[in-house]
Amino acid sequence: MAQSNDNFIMLPTVDFCFKELMQNENVRKGFIAALLGREPDEIKKTTLLPTGLLPEYEDDKLGVLDAAVLLEDGTQIDLEMQVIYFAYWTNRVLFYLSRMYSGQLKKGDSYNKLKKCIHVSILNFIHFTEDKKCYHKISFCDTKTGIPYTDLMELHILELKKLPEKALNEEGVIRWMRFFSGKTREEFKKMAETDKYIQEAFGELEKLSADERKRLEYEAREKAMRDYNCLMDSAKELGLEQGLQQGLEQGLEQGLQQGLEQGLEQGLEQGLQQGLEQGLEQGLQQGSELKLKEITEKMLNRGMSPHEIADMIGEDPDSIQILADKIQKSRGNRS
Repeated sequence: MAQSNDNFIMLPTVDFCFKELMQNENVRKGFIAALLGREPDEIKKTTLLPTGLLPEYEDDKLGVLDAAVLLEDGTQIDLEMQVIYFAYWTNRVLFYLSRMYSGQLKKGDSYNKLKKCIHVSILNFIHFTEDKKCYHKISFCDTKTGIPYTDLMELHILELKKLPEKALNEEGVIRWMRFFSGKTREEFKKMAETDKYIQEAFGELEKLSADERKRLEYEAREKAMRDYNCLMDSAKELGLEQGLQQGLEQGLEQGLQQGLEQGLEQGLEQGLQQGLEQGLEQGLQQGSELKLKEITEKMLNRGMSPHEIADMIGEDPDSIQILADKIQKSRGNRS
């Protein structure tokens, strides 16, 4: 995303930028109103909450959110921007939503104190592959009748990659998704003319982009995302190459053996075919394992915890913990 220094503008899809945008109450109000299908003036107050969901027990996982907001009626909303593909996104949002909901009660509190909780996922990857809808609103309902059971827990999933071609008079959530997907100052400026709350968001983007300290933080986060993508691609290519080589060698060996029994030409042909198939399978497996090990080790070196690593790359936390333990043990053996 090359931009000249004079025309530099932060992009909302970088989670650092999104978090900073949500610090502005008018921006929060405009976006939340669009999500709830209400007029912004109806949203009287939005209060930012701490973004760490404290564990209930010592060995519980600690959830870290992009932005957590409390409305005047007690509704809590978690807003998250996610650019990198996350394999366990469904598990993650259910974990956060459940923790947010149960975290409202203190010991001895009555269940009637529980208020509505909403988790909003703004994804820059395809999550629902079976349809083309860019916005899903999910809640509890009877699976046969479709009648809602309760609205106390909701999921809103916005898939930026599925945004349709721009239409005239866009409004609501789609207008905000278009803004979050913007890539240039000119795009943001044009969108700001359509809505005063998006105009406020554009003004905030300009201020953030002009702040040298904020820009350094933004670029560090952007670099971390690029490094992650590069590591994934490199590890996958290396694993495929090694797997194909091993598969071909094993296939040729099997083919020669079969050639003694069925005829050399036919055996070699079958061996090559089997080698290619096994090589691809082994390559994908090895690529995945090499990717995980290399990424985990690099992030451990940067001071990240196993849970933070799993959270960032979308892998099972227990698997990353086991891998991190092996890496630490290997380092101990070398020292």
